[in-house]
Amino acid sequence: MPKHSKRFNTLVSKFRAEKKVVAIEEAFETVKSCASAKFDETVDIAIRTGLDPKYADQQLRGSVVLPHGIGKTTRVLVFAQGEKAKEAEGAGADFVGSQDLVTKIEGGWTDFDACVATPDMMKFVGKLGRILGPRNLMPNPKVGTVTQDIAKVVTELKSGKVQYRVEKAGIIHAILGKVSFGPKKLQENFMAFFQAVLKGKPTGAKGTYIKSIFMSSTMGPSVIVDVNSARATVEKTVI
Repeated sequence: MPKHSKRFNTLVSKFRAEKKVVAIEEAFETVKSCASAKFDETVDIAIRTGLDPKYADQQLRGSVVLPHGIGKTTRVLVFAQGEKAKEAEGAGADFVGSQDLVTKIEGGWTDFDACVATPDMMKFVGKLGRILGPRNLMPNPKVGTVTQDIAKVVTELKSGKVQYRVEKAGIIHAILGKVSFGPKKLQENFMAFFQAVLKGKPTGAKGTYIKSIFMSSTMGPSVIVDVNSARATVEKTVI
């Protein structure tokens, strides 16, 4: 079990005692007040859904460009050849190659944050599924990372595009940014992300789609967000 600081344990005890659920407008102020590390903490979100991804019609996977990015440089790898490789390099891709990169990844290297491929490269990339799949790095046409429009996708990823998918327990995890962004920018990032999740509701979803929302900074306790307030805010906000 990881050991936490006295301050962290005090905050956790306080939240549990109050069983406090906060409106989305208060959530990021609360997260900020709980961030005490000497570094700029990352703000994470976890959405518990009623989905069971073992059924094909209840799977959810997508991507969205956050208006203020995530506060870190995304290292993008591109599988491409010829002119498409040049496009990737021109758009700022960090690593560009073909079978040479496949071999390198097979050897255990995964020092990148996002992966894109042209359709013709998937015959080589496909065998990396057991390595890239569990890390949510496998190129996939459903989230736009298997494409001929390499330059556009690389630019989006470098500027703050995040990918997400529902995990086995029905939970969606994502990064919303850094504590230093401030409540307003973090809320705008959340709105873009949550709107995408709502719009992406699978056709086979049953019962309650969004059950609960939790936010936290890297070293802070989870803050429970009122789902109805989050949904209402998204519905009245044009992003």
